[in-house]
Amino acid sequence: MSTQSQQPKLRQPIVVVLGHVDHGKTSLLDKIRSTAVAAKEAGGITQHIGASIVPADVIEKLAEPLRKLIPIKLSIPGLLFIDTPGHELFSNLRKRGGSVADFAILVVDVTKGFQNQTYESLDLLRSRKVPFLVAANKIDRIPGWTSYPDEPFIISYERQSEEAKRNLEEVIYGKIVLSLSEQGFSADLFTRIKDFTKTVAVVPVSAKTGEGIPDLLAVLAGLTQQYLKKRLQYAEGPAKGSILEVKEIPGLGTVVDAIIYDGVIKEGDTIVLNGKNGPIITTVRSLLMPAPLSDMRAKGVKFVSVPEVQAAAGVRIAASGLDDALAGSSLYVATSPDEAKEIAEKLRGEVKELIFKGDNVGVIVKADTLGTLEALLEALRRLNVPVKSADVGNVSKNDVLEASLTAKADKSLGVILAFNVKVLPEAEQEAARSGVKIFSDNIIYHLLDQYTEWRERLKEEEINAQLNQLVRPGKFMILPGFVFRRSDPVIVGIEVLGGVVRPGYPLISSKGREVGRVLAIKDNDKSLDVVRTGARVAISIEGKVMVGRQIDEGDIVYTDVPVDHAIKLLTDFRKFISDDEVIVLKEIAELKKKLGQKEYVVVLNRLGS
Repeated sequence: MSTQSQQPKLRQPIVVVLGHVDHGKTSLLDKIRSTAVAAKEAGGITQHIGASIVPADVIEKLAEPLRKLIPIKLSIPGLLFIDTPGHELFSNLRKRGGSVADFAILVVDVTKGFQNQTYESLDLLRSRKVPFLVAANKIDRIPGWTSYPDEPFIISYERQSEEAKRNLEEVIYGKIVLSLSEQGFSADLFTRIKDFTKTVAVVPVSAKTGEGIPDLLAVLAGLTQQYLKKRLQYAEGPAKGSILEVKEIPGLGTVVDAIIYDGVIKEGDTIVLNGKNGPIITTVRSLLMPAPLSDMRAKGVKFVSVPEVQAAAGVRIAASGLDDALAGSSLYVATSPDEAKEIAEKLRGEVKELIFKGDNVGVIVKADTLGTLEALLEALRRLNVPVKSADVGNVSKNDVLEASLTAKADKSLGVILAFNVKVLPEAEQEAARSGVKIFSDNIIYHLLDQYTEWRERLKEEEINAQLNQLVRPGKFMILPGFVFRRSDPVIVGIEVLGGVVRPGYPLISSKGREVGRVLAIKDNDKSLDVVRTGARVAISIEGKVMVGRQIDEGDIVYTDVPVDHAIKLLTDFRKFISDDEVIVLKEIAELKKKLGQKEYVVVLNRLGS
């Protein structure tokens, strides 16, 4: 007994759920909640703000059938699940040097495997150093699978046909384990893992039928209490937390919803948090929790005032001066005015890392919270996209003016990336007037995809515009029997044998004689801007040229590529020109060299001749 009393008291681990859109994050949370309620009637789950606690005795009851395989006696009081899944919320669970979340469930649809947002979730977990397991969801959709509602996966699996087992193994190993391996994680089915510190556990579940939910809760609880003991040690001191949301509540004014991950917060405590115009120091007027047995997500849910809240918990805090509070900010309880000032300075420094304005050329980033701003800046860093300024709040006219200045130096960076914020009317008007692009979305990877795709298109257009200023190598044959006009402008049928031919290009014969310039290219009365290898078209050639004198039927004709154009094509644009253009350029350079134009030796050297 004495040993037991000396054991450190542990708090609930904070568990978040992440994954791609429609892979079943919300359904899984709902199933965990409903399973917990069913397992222990009233009190099977405790409602918090933005979170729910599944108590240890409920987890033990659900995991009872697994006792022979997973011996489970919990020392943690339960699991605190963040109710609202998603990247934005996870981003707001932040503290200096990491995340408030202790553990994560990465939900993957077994029928689809890893998708864009799955990879983004993995990046977020990696950057915040959050351990995780994979919930391989929708096993009820595996061909041949027979569902056994609410059964542990271990029991349900044993009852399946060999075909269903084989199909499950194929998706687990062929899609999920393989994708994790490609991202540098060792993973395996949870029943086959010997060392959970080195291998990511994959737990097959169905949020629809409830299969695998007991295994998921048992593995989660077992892993967190075994490997996160130090982190979960309950601290008696002043609370530390993270602000999830800032809300306007009738009768209360502006309140903050926060997750307390350490210590205790009480009515009357001094709290310090970040605001849009600097740190806020204020006094807790009241701490609010959902009334017992109420469903927090139902309309008109009642809240009750409580004198204090212990970690880990979600709580609504009412206090004066919270109008400018920033979601994603750290929150601390201060025990003296001097300590409050110290904390305020620390928070000011924390914000400076995220909210800044520089002189460099870069994009402008606006986000709804500190957490999402941090996630967006991290993603842009990985993409090597420079950032000129970053801030929390709506897109203003000033933001557009800043971006328009950048666009003069680099059009691809003279843009605004707006995450989950409004574009103010005067900003829209200024953007329309100045041509500044504003990319706006409420999913990070969608926003970044929009921008990177546009940037690639812009780069392509700029390269094509530069290439269009150069004469590119081309070679064609004048088709016998297809001379439509013999004198200037000559009109003949040709077949392009290599490279590119465009209107305006100067031409030379296979003997190096100048034979005018391409006036126009037509195919069945349709004017063409460019023709490539294999095209059979009619072209008109202007200049002092006549069929039967300078050129004749069956002749080979080349585009006359100036030496500086040839060098530019090989140095600046080599990866944008085709291999057959390179072959034709070599022929042109050799022809010019024979004619005594020594400067083309440089071209041949670059071509490796």
